[in-house]
Amino acid sequence: MESYNLTRTLEFLLLGLSEDDELQPVLFVLFLLIYLLTVLGNVLIMLAISSDSHLHSLMYFFLYNLSLSDMAFSSTTIPQLLINMQTQNKSITYAACLTQVSFFILFGDMDSLLLAVMSYDRWVAICHPLHYQVILNPRLCSCLVIVSFFISLVSSQAHYLMVSQLTFCTNIEIHQFFCDVPELVKLACSDTTINDIIMFILSIIIGFLPASGIFYSYYKITSSIFRVPSLLGKYKAFSTCGSHLSVVCLFYGTGIGVYLSSIVSSSSRGSVGASIMYTMVVPMMNPFIYSLRNKDIKKALQKIVRKIM
Repeated sequence: MESYNLTRTLEFLLLGLSEDDELQPVLFVLFLLIYLLTVLGNVLIMLAISSDSHLHSLMYFFLYNLSLSDMAFSSTTIPQLLINMQTQNKSITYAACLTQVSFFILFGDMDSLLLAVMSYDRWVAICHPLHYQVILNPRLCSCLVIVSFFISLVSSQAHYLMVSQLTFCTNIEIHQFFCDVPELVKLACSDTTINDIIMFILSIIIGFLPASGIFYSYYKITSSIFRVPSLLGKYKAFSTCGSHLSVVCLFYGTGIGVYLSSIVSSSSRGSVGASIMYTMVVPMMNPFIYSLRNKDIKKALQKIVRKIM
């Protein structure tokens, strides 16, 4: 089979969504609504945290960064999808594809690491409340966010360089609605052994290790909560980490579903459906989960609404 560097071809074809012309306007409105809700929800969370002095704590500092990362994460895929649907052109240039890969990995990994950092914050708050201010001081928290960003940046650049070195066949059709690294590796005609090894190592560093840290944190949190004598004390302890645990389950559940569906199912529909949940629905739901379960954020949002009205 003929193979060549993709820079000569200059574009991919994104074929992940339905080609039914009658369904396109409905999907366009749906995805546009999801994107607007995602941006609006996360912006409101960020405004509430920055404008209310009662929310100037370390927990909300992490939540502010998570909302910023969620908004950027959605912005790497949905706008390009909406443009393609509006123009009825499924192509994406080689340069745009590499850029999308880089930012998608950057903010997706950032989400994963921030959720791990937030679980550490909850563990210290519940299991070591008397030492919370000493262990998690503002300087350490800033360092944790910066380190998370740089780890994500290194991971994204590693994926970027890995994809840029691939040699592709004449088949440049991606059965996704964005440039997904596993799909790109499948299209390569060159040997992808090194690429598979790099993806495996990075998935352990960015996926398995943070998930293990979250699991360990909640194991310790649960053990500590069950030692609390009063039911009210147990309820308060669970309520402080309920929103974060919901987001963790949603994020990792759909993320794992993306790659399991691509491996188990021969059809691309299952993978696309899981990807929609992972890249669109989860970032949209996070602000609602945190705002609905948090009285302080509700009050801050109400103040913002009153000022606007």
